[in-house]
Formats: sequence, C-alpha cells, structure tokens
Amino acid sequence: MKTNVFFTCLLAGTCSLNAVSAQEADTFATYSLSAYADVYYAAYTDSVGHGNFQQFPTTSPRNNSIGLNIVQVSSRYDGEKVRGMMTLHFGDIPKSTWSGTYNPIQEAHLGVRLCKTLWIDGGFFRTHFGTEYLLPVENITSSVAVATYFEPYYEAGLRLNYDPTDKLEINLFLLNGYGIDEDFNKRKSVGLGITYALSDAAGMGYTNYLGDDSPDTAKFAQTRFAQNLFFNYSGSMVKFQAGADLYIQGNSAIGNKNGTAMAYSLLATIGYQAAAKVSVYGRAALFRDPDGFLSGVITDDIHDLTGYKLWEGTAGLEVKPVDNSYVRFELRRLQMDGNQEIFRTGSHNVSYRYDFMVNAGTSFTLLKGVRVRN
Repeated sequence: MKTNVFFTCLLAGTCSLNAVSAQEADTFATYSLSAYADVYYAAYTDSVGHGNFQQFPTTSPRNNSIGLNIVQVSSRYDGEKVRGMMTLHFGDIPKSTWSGTYNPIQEAHLGVRLCKTLWIDGGFFRTHFGTEYLLPVENITSSVAVATYFEPYYEAGLRLNYDPTDKLEINLFLLNGYGIDEDFNKRKSVGLGITYALSDAAGMGYTNYLGDDSPDTAKFAQTRFAQNLFFNYSGSMVKFQAGADLYIQGNSAIGNKNGTAMAYSLLATIGYQAAAKVSVYGRAALFRDPDGFLSGVITDDIHDLTGYKLWEGTAGLEVKPVDNSYVRFELRRLQMDGNQEIFRTGSHNVSYRYDFMVNAGTSFTLLKGVRVRN
C-alpha cells in the first residue's frame, strides 16, 4: 500500500528509530489531571417525543430537559521520549455522538518520540478534521453547526506529528475510517492536518480525509475526499472563526450510481466582549448535501429524492462569573430547503426549527504540571 511505503520512507529519512530505546526511562516527565463539566436546559420546537434526542443531536440534545451534557476527566503524561493522553467522559454528548463500542473513552493514545521534532502516536483520537470543536468550552457558541454534526468526532489509528517550528505543526494520519473506532473493511484511510500560527492571536489550518468506507462486498468503490480550511482569531475584545468544508465521493450521485457526488458547508462565528464578564456572539452557517451521501436521502414535498440543504443563524450571550466558568443563553434557527419539511411542530410538518438552550460549565485542573525525575 502506498501509504505504508510513504510512512516508512518518511520515518527513515527524518530520524533513526535508535533515538528511542524501549529500555530507557524518561529523565523527566510531567503529569497533569483536569476535569470539565457542562449542564443544560434546552427547548426545541421540533416534536420528537419526550426524552428522545433531537435531530442533529450534539450539545443539549433533549427537549424541555435539565440535563448533563458532559462530565469528563483527562490525564496526561509528557515525557522526553514517551507521552500519553486519556479522557473518560459521560453524559448526553457522549451518548448522542460517540462510539457505542467505546462510549466512555473520548480519547486514549500513546506516543513515542522519534527525534526532536517528530512523534508517532497510536490509539483513539478526537478528530483532526473540521473547523469547530465539539465541546461548548472549546467554542464561541454552545451548539455546533449542522455541518460539524456531519464531520467525524473521533478516529482510531496512527498519527505522525511533526513540529518543524514553533508556529507550524503537521500531522499525518493512518486511520480505520471516517468517524469510526472499529474498521469495517480491509482498507485503511489517510488524513492530513496542517496548522500555522500567524500571530499570538491568529491562526489558520487545512485538514483532509481520503478513504473508502464502503463494505468489502460493495460493487463500486465510494472513495471520499473531504477537505477543510479554517481561520481563528482570538483577541482581547473580539473572537472570530471561519471555515469551509468540501466533500467529493465517487459512485454516490442520486440518479446515477456511477456519478460523483459533492457536498459543501460554510460557517462564520464572531464573539464580542461587551463588558468585563459579558460577551455576545453570533454564527451563520450553510450546509448543502444534494446527493445525501452525508445526511442521507429523503423524499421531499414534491416527491424528489434529495439530501439535506439548510442554513442556520445563532445568537447568544455569555456571562463568565470566573475565568474558568461560563453561563450561556443561546437561540438558533435551522431553516431547511422549502420542500424539506423534516421537522414537526404540533400536528404540522415544517421546514424550520428553533432551539433555545442555557448552558453552565466549568473546567479546572486537579493536578497541574507536576514534574518528576524518573
């Protein structure tokens, strides 16, 4: 396989594996332990039944409920030659988005240093692909865009991490597939992530995914090439995030099984510090999957087969009682294409949904950077 040859050549050409010996202990190591929790109340205009998850379930996914989005504990080990990371999580976010097989495990991976700027890690990772993160504490908003819902949240495989400078980071991935822990066919997928710090406040990046997750028994390959470009700015008064996804998948077009399908999304989010502990924010996003290879194929009101097409607008207010905590009030409107009445309000099918959520979260360090000598 070309991927394996590429990885082998790159490793051999960059540094020698003799730089790390499994028999040698780290001279110094740093241990840390942290925790995060988010609780919510949410109300939706879509009627999906009491206690059920809403469509596109991620953050605050239950209607008219006071719930626990997530509680997680993370442990990290950073040595001179070996490193590791493990996060365990529980709550509605893991239930609605994560692997059913390894649901309590958000990430768990171990790495070995090959030389000064090169590491190889293996295990379960949070996704490298996309613009937004999943957790409210990591984003300007509490909810994530529908486009983010259709991106992978997690992945399993190998990561080759190269940091040639303080500003540039390059990651190569060999993966089981798109948003899966377990591999369901004989083929492996590859991915790339590049981030560059333009300044202390601004950065940009490019990520991609290439793979075929169709069953081995499928008659035609459905190779997917997903690309993402993003920009982040975090200043003292203004925060801004923008990104775009482009997907191409072979043998997946509606009406032509041998045709190539395409989907794309755009999003932009801005936050403004209105007072010392108060900020306001907004997000606009667009998602188009006309062939339904990401969202699934539905029959619309005029009896055409189609995938999801929608736009959304979000507005919110954040109050930070202390630096490591937040309370957010957020309103969102999802608007499907006029003929795609996938939501239900009362006894009527409609093409829109309103979401309202209140989130309160806090993160804290239980053990911070304890440095020991082995």
